[in-house]
Amino acid sequence: MPNGAFASILSTDASIRAMCSFQLSNGDMQGVVIGGNFTSLDGTQSKAVALFNPNTTEITPLDGIEGEVNALYCDQERDTVYVGGNFKGANSTNAIAWVGTDGWTNLPFAGFNGPVKAITKASNGHIIFGGTFTGLGNSSTPNSSSSQVINLSTANVTDENGSSGTDPKDIICPGSSSTPWLLQEDTPGYWEADFSFGFAPTKLRLRNTRQDGRGTKTFRFLAYPINGIMNLTYVDPESGNNVTCTSECPLRDDEDYQDFTFVNRVGMNKFRIAISDWYGSGGGLESIELFQSDIFAYAITDFNEPKCGGVKNPASATHTGPWKVSPSLESSSEYLTVELNGDYDPEKTSVTFFPNIIESGNYSVNIYTPGCQADDTCATRGRVNITGVMSGDDNKDTNFTSTLYQTNDFDKYDQIYFGYIEKSSGSFTPSVTLRPLAGQDVDTLTIVAQRVEFTLTNSTGGLNGLFDFDPEQAVVNATSIVNSPINKLGASFDRASGVSVLVTDSNTTYVGGNFTSKDHDNILAIIENDDVKEPGGGLNGEVFAMYLNATQLYVGGDFSNTDSGPVTGLDNVAVYDTKEDKWGALGAGLNGPVMHAVPLMLNITADTPELAIAFTGEFSSCNSFDKHDAISVDGFAIWVASRGNWLQNIDGNYPAFDGSLTAAVLDIPVDGGSLYAGALSSAQLGTNGAATLSDDGLGQFPLKIRAATPSSDSSALNRRDVTSFNKNTTGVVTGIFYDENDYNITILAGHFTTESTKGDKVQNIVLIEDDNVTGLGSDISNGSTFVALAVRNGILFAGGDISGTIDGTNIRGLVSYDLEARSFNSQPASVSGANSTVAAIAVRPGDSGDVYVGGSFDTAGALDCPGLCTYNINSGQWNRPGSELEGTVYSLLWLSKNQLVVGGDLRGNGSDQRFLASWDANSESWSNFPGSEDIPGPVAVISPGSIDYDQLWVAGTSLKDESVFVMKYDGEKWHTAGPSLSSDTIIRGLQVFSVTEDHEAVNLLDKNQVLMLTGSIDITGFGVASAALFNGTAYQPYAMTIKASDGPGTIAGIFTQRNSFFKEGFVVLIGLAIALGLMLLLVLCGIILDRIRKKREGYVPAPTSMYDRGSGMRHIPPHELLESLGHGRGGAPPRV
Repeated sequence: MPNGAFASILSTDASIRAMCSFQLSNGDMQGVVIGGNFTSLDGTQSKAVALFNPNTTEITPLDGIEGEVNALYCDQERDTVYVGGNFKGANSTNAIAWVGTDGWTNLPFAGFNGPVKAITKASNGHIIFGGTFTGLGNSSTPNSSSSQVINLSTANVTDENGSSGTDPKDIICPGSSSTPWLLQEDTPGYWEADFSFGFAPTKLRLRNTRQDGRGTKTFRFLAYPINGIMNLTYVDPESGNNVTCTSECPLRDDEDYQDFTFVNRVGMNKFRIAISDWYGSGGGLESIELFQSDIFAYAITDFNEPKCGGVKNPASATHTGPWKVSPSLESSSEYLTVELNGDYDPEKTSVTFFPNIIESGNYSVNIYTPGCQADDTCATRGRVNITGVMSGDDNKDTNFTSTLYQTNDFDKYDQIYFGYIEKSSGSFTPSVTLRPLAGQDVDTLTIVAQRVEFTLTNSTGGLNGLFDFDPEQAVVNATSIVNSPINKLGASFDRASGVSVLVTDSNTTYVGGNFTSKDHDNILAIIENDDVKEPGGGLNGEVFAMYLNATQLYVGGDFSNTDSGPVTGLDNVAVYDTKEDKWGALGAGLNGPVMHAVPLMLNITADTPELAIAFTGEFSSCNSFDKHDAISVDGFAIWVASRGNWLQNIDGNYPAFDGSLTAAVLDIPVDGGSLYAGALSSAQLGTNGAATLSDDGLGQFPLKIRAATPSSDSSALNRRDVTSFNKNTTGVVTGIFYDENDYNITILAGHFTTESTKGDKVQNIVLIEDDNVTGLGSDISNGSTFVALAVRNGILFAGGDISGTIDGTNIRGLVSYDLEARSFNSQPASVSGANSTVAAIAVRPGDSGDVYVGGSFDTAGALDCPGLCTYNINSGQWNRPGSELEGTVYSLLWLSKNQLVVGGDLRGNGSDQRFLASWDANSESWSNFPGSEDIPGPVAVISPGSIDYDQLWVAGTSLKDESVFVMKYDGEKWHTAGPSLSSDTIIRGLQVFSVTEDHEAVNLLDKNQVLMLTGSIDITGFGVASAALFNGTAYQPYAMTIKASDGPGTIAGIFTQRNSFFKEGFVVLIGLAIALGLMLLLVLCGIILDRIRKKREGYVPAPTSMYDRGSGMRHIPPHELLESLGHGRGGAPPRV
């Protein structure tokens, strides 16, 4: 979009792996061809490939292939789209062409015997295919042309006009004592079998009855559900020639069986043998067998081969766990389903498939998964782990493990293995085991198991991962294969090699993959289709991805250096200068394999888009280099070439992204623009720990804040309330400004790490004054977490779960620091008992010098003051405010010079439970806050509801049902704000703001005011927001944050100051609790994620529009909310 945001165009049920713009030679734009392993696009059934119109967003499924597409090449010169992958279509396997407006066209070589991973066009016009194939042609069948017996014994077998005393089931797997099935005398009839699974038979074997001179003379074979008569062929016993028959197929009148071969491959789940003429007094059959060339092993045992008919090692399956049979619905057969709770043990739920492999050789193994739409399980489908044992020889590298998503809307299959399989025998049987993947964070998990297919592969020509195709050739023969230098190059690769990616630049084609030979390893360049060289000495590991930008070839994979010599920083990503023939580092690389390298246009400089490279893979951080620390990323990193750095390291206000990108099309012909495929969530701003919000919108805070390791040596702040800061809290939790005596200091505190101006490490609390950044030194334990700040006369009081030693004195819970002298002063005596933590600090207005400290403790120094104590700055002594109140204090707020409101889990006079109490500092007496008996649980957050402090907002957790409550005191009584919030909500802050547009008049709020909630707000019908607005009747999401490690983040609080320490204007400082992540991405609701699907589904759509279509909620851009920021007493509602 013009503002740099991403707009979701369509959603898929799996990944898009390739895209290309299809423009005809006459200039007509056909659309963008999309390929992948999906089965639907925006709910429309589209298996593996479709045509997308970027102007109308219309989807045209390109029906005709089954499987998955890995590679596309749109050849405008020939009006052709070359398609490669792991699929079947027409009479081709793994490669096919879509020509102009004519549709699918078989290529002259009928495809490949293994998957295609990449396609490119060489400078001479030839099309080069790369993959893991070893030859041309379709798959083959084992030596027996009809290798697998279809199980008739479990079918529903019926007849019409059958003779009494005979059973149509008797001719299935007949034994020596079996009786034939007969028709009534001189009457036509039929024998019929109805199945719970589908199949495509290749051969029918019948034996005539010949009882008392009876027998079948002619018959027809009818297939259902097509309700058609099948064409059959048989061998004429007199001439020895093949003869075709349809409606009147003759059956010999002798004791031998007769075979009939099906002319066409047709799927069916029911068939009928209709007898039209007979020998003697009536027709009948002695036995019937049906065969297929497909080798399947079904999860439901009844669908596998029968244990008769001479089958030595019939296909079978075993299962453990509470599997149930599900109806076929829209699938080809019934299947097994299991529904598991979130605490499932994957070792206790599995299905193991045992195929009947009658011939050792190279096979392609596919596993079939029924779609989730038909059985309504899309919301609970997840991932499965597939393991296979393909040979009993430990020396053969044939065992495998893979992970698959089962979130497909419609039926699909995935290739799980391609290679050698040993035949079944008495001592060994190949097996494939399916079980739920461990560690899926779900409440309910649904897993399905249907069937596994084994296809014997055949070869024409000696290929090995590369094939050079000349489109001018109508016939591909052995001579053309042998004469091609590119084919010869592939043939020189060692066994088990493969090509993953191809890129062409002018007269040079770059080849990347997992291959080795005498002269080349993993990457090479083919110049003028003949000369071959290894770029810069090659790489020492597998290459998965490449993208060429001018003379810069970006490469991703699983490598650490070149083959010829050390180049620093080539961990899994590198850039090759095609002009200088040398490798360069991208920072210091990434800490895991890279699977995709995709171009991405970003607004980096003055809203001018420039090219960046997005890497997706199995890594978790960008390695540290120069002065840049390692950056936590969740398998997605963006390199900005113009800055020579990762996006997260660049200073300035830049967008942030998370997820994955698998393909892109830049500069779509005719209409322009770009399309991206993947699972991407984008944010307007990427920031670390804190952000600013002013009239100009969101801004970066000029400090790199990193999450510290969660504390393990300190006690938790285990308060059972909606704020729940604990030892796992990381990031900025609280902040405050000090602007007296010509100082302008910003203090941020929490549990994090940053760097001072001098380059020293700063832990957990940082002071920023102009360009000077400092900490409090190393006297405070690195495991400390600060949650409360207050300033009195230049003295900073910081409380939380803290410990340390200052000037030889142990501190606990509270520390003081002289901001003007930049040094520790005399420390208050430590708090102790209970959790020994401080949750709230409030300075009494006026000149008393009293600082009130609340939390979870029993004593302060030697003074008993459970939960609340007063420290006097002038005397340096602790005092207890009265003796009636004790408990755990969560929040404090001064309503006036003399009245303090205290929230928490409190007790009056030792036993009287209170959640909100009032302290009169003048009379030194406690009282229940008016109407506080209506509050259902401990108050965790208190905020003023009016500028005169006559009104209050509070939030907490009900003790009755653990629900989260938000209530307002209007000066006379309490009101509950509705609708209710989910019990998963965590409220860390409340603040009333004035808005620029009035809402409807309500009792709880003035029409120009809203209440902002910060934390993790779970809004019914929407999901989790990090900040929400309450307008008196409903909650609206205001801001979303996303952790760098995925999932929603948290806004800890919003801190305001009238005068900006950056520039003139009003500033809101937003503290981001990073919650185990290193970086939060603040997402404006103006580009809020539309329909974010669970990670287990395999994809997350990018933002769709400027409002969420599903919820119908209008999202208010922050800069429109802000009008001005007031700076009143200790939290009076600022003008926004």
